[in-house]
Amino acid sequence: MVDDTWSSALHRLWQAASRAEEVAALADDVYAPLLATPGVHLVVGTRWDEKHVLRYMRALSAGSDTPVIVATTRSMPGAAVREPGGEPVVTRSAVDGLDGSVWPEAEFLRQAPGASVVACTFRLDQRGWAALALAVDGTADLGVVESRLTQAVDVIVACHTGILQRGREARRASDDALLAEASLQMDSSLDVEDTLRRVARIAVPAVADGALVHLLRSEGPEFVAATHVAVQQQRALEEAGRHDPWLAALLAHRGEDEDTVFLSGAALEGSPFAEAGGADGANGAAAHARPAGDGPHPTVVSISTLRARGRVVGSITFVYQRPEARLPDSAFLRSLATRAALAIDNALLYELRRTAVLSLQEHLLPSQLPESVQWDLSASYAVGDPMLDVGGDFYDAVPRPDGSIALLIGDVCGRGAEAAALTGLARHTLRTLLEEGNDPGTALSRLNRALRQERATRFLTAVVATLTPRPDGTALLSTCSAGHPPPLVLRSDGTVSEVLSGGLLLGVLDDVSYESHEELIAPDDTLVLFTDGLTESREAGGAFFESVLPARLSALRGSGAAHIAESLAQQAETFRDSGQDDIALLVARWTGVPPDAGLLPRDPRIEQAALR
Repeated sequence: MVDDTWSSALHRLWQAASRAEEVAALADDVYAPLLATPGVHLVVGTRWDEKHVLRYMRALSAGSDTPVIVATTRSMPGAAVREPGGEPVVTRSAVDGLDGSVWPEAEFLRQAPGASVVACTFRLDQRGWAALALAVDGTADLGVVESRLTQAVDVIVACHTGILQRGREARRASDDALLAEASLQMDSSLDVEDTLRRVARIAVPAVADGALVHLLRSEGPEFVAATHVAVQQQRALEEAGRHDPWLAALLAHRGEDEDTVFLSGAALEGSPFAEAGGADGANGAAAHARPAGDGPHPTVVSISTLRARGRVVGSITFVYQRPEARLPDSAFLRSLATRAALAIDNALLYELRRTAVLSLQEHLLPSQLPESVQWDLSASYAVGDPMLDVGGDFYDAVPRPDGSIALLIGDVCGRGAEAAALTGLARHTLRTLLEEGNDPGTALSRLNRALRQERATRFLTAVVATLTPRPDGTALLSTCSAGHPPPLVLRSDGTVSEVLSGGLLLGVLDDVSYESHEELIAPDDTLVLFTDGLTESREAGGAFFESVLPARLSALRGSGAAHIAESLAQQAETFRDSGQDDIALLVARWTGVPPDAGLLPRDPRIEQAALR
């Protein structure tokens, strides 16, 4: 005959188990039906950890609605004899024969003198086990009692397994989300130290309570970043990262093939993380981070090697003060370390490439400009390409045998090694020709011929201007252009004019001639040569810097060449919302008189007004 009451109760128990977020939430649905079984007077449940420490006890007697709940950390080595193996174990005992060192439930079960005990011990997971004990009298059908008890245990075990599975899935989803966010954050910076700091910040507190990141240099580990959930302890952790000999020795001896290692207890002796560390040390920092009411947890330290493209780039050390269940697993730390290592390696490669490109760029430009009492020269160069390919912009200033000076600026189409080679060829060819006294048009024509003979696959633009002193203190400006943006002349009164120029691009056709345009410039007039990276800088609204350049240049009247070059380059970069071309400027202010005559007074208010 089917027991509808028990069947309904068991059905409700399974439903509750499917929704429960913790096993303890099933207690009411388990205890009440068992107590409703004829002959059952008391139900006592216990929860044990893997070291035979009693963590929890709950007792409910028939006729009572209020259970007795005991949370404890009582160590009971004698209970080892009751620990189950793989399958639940059901036993029958007399209440009077229970050993209190083995059965902590005895203090409740003895409330039913003369009764028997039907108990079931069962394993929940690798970290612990549990037991349900029923006090029954002589009227109980022990077969029915055991059947109902094992069915209830089946539900509890299934519930716990489901909770663990859902927890693992949630943890996996959380880990995946954290790894994705970590990759996004770390990949958003190409600065090495900023990337390392991001690694530390991302990991705390999601992964650990504290984190230290070291970069591997030729001389050994170099501390870069640290963070901690306890802000007031940040300095202690940083100090340990920089100067602690125990940590430095450990990091220095980690092999390239080592996976993440976890250290705790005796393995941390002599370290800044040892339990005897005190409040002023790194362990003190971890102690301050312990969750309120969660009880003390032993310090655990993990060290992961950061390895990318077959080489070690550094290490990340995590400090934990949390329950073991909340420690990350090795697979997660390995994945995080791999992503961090790749981000760091990318930043290191970018740094090396940036250094190499800037060094090459410097060698493609003159190391210094010539000085004279008759002119004030300055130049500015701003790299616009975030990928750091070598640009094709160049400039130079060449004193000539007749006392004049030749100014040249050019722009090779494209970027990269081929553009750099053509840049070097163009600048040095023009410089040599102009030093020999050739006029600008002849110099450009011969450069064009050389490019055609070399079968250059890229074209370039250039402009050459000569300044020849005249007895009256003025200078004859002779300008010749090969498809380059026309230079501007800033007069001493603030007037800005464009130098007439034309001519075909270099390297396109054979036997091209170039004509010069001549005009006079007076003392305190300024010639400004530039590449199209300046004029083609575009703001968000679509306007080009070319549209505001005359007004911006006029506002700089009375300024020296260095200030004009630097100011225009900075203004264009600030103005620019799109466009990544390099910006080169060469500025020549003609003095015509000894420098002790001084500059015309510069009015900063005029310059600021032009920026509005």
